[in-house]
Amino acid sequence: MSKCGAMTYALPPLNALLAFEAAARHLSFKLAAHELHVTPAAVGQQVKALEARLGVRLFDRLHKQLILTAAGQAYLPGISEGFRHIAEATSQLKPAGAVLLQLGVHGSLDLRRLALEEFRSTHAEIGLRVLQPAGLHELVEGKVDLLIARGLGHHPGYRCDRIDEGSGLGDWLVAPEGTADCPEVVSFREWLRTLQAEKPRASHRPRLVGISGR
Repeated sequence: MSKCGAMTYALPPLNALLAFEAAARHLSFKLAAHELHVTPAAVGQQVKALEARLGVRLFDRLHKQLILTAAGQAYLPGISEGFRHIAEATSQLKPAGAVLLQLGVHGSLDLRRLALEEFRSTHAEIGLRVLQPAGLHELVEGKVDLLIARGLGHHPGYRCDRIDEGSGLGDWLVAPEGTADCPEVVSFREWLRTLQAEKPRASHRPRLVGISGR
């Protein structure tokens, strides 16, 4: 608290903090750029500007490998926690029914498997919209918030949960790691788990096995 009784915050630019936090999680400018939908050069420039503003080096760059310095390691937890608090406060501010969830689905999936009308009736606070067909391109561009994709489920920077049986090619629920724990995304993921637990219909309902895309 200052002497005049008003609190002020010495904050670096938000975009620079976003770039640092993503790069620090991935230890890669390329993967951070993929998550933030910018170029690796833009992430590098934001981090460099942040380091100049703070007067400390946050990363060591060794043979194209990104390593957090001691200062970077100390800085990361507080920045990540701050972003989580902002996201939670924003989510709580939204009035009921105002949360829109855009779901992308690959073209060969039978939507009846997902019981979407049941999801809508039991989650009135979420406005669910479906884009089919959709793929990773739509997820990267931000046209959908999460995606059910057909493949192997390994996408750096994304959380992938398998929703069918077996190994190899399959159907996966894919969400950016930065938003994978948003309440509406968690609700849909849990919905798929609920369908799995319904024994009478388990033979044709999704089954989730979580993995990290990192």
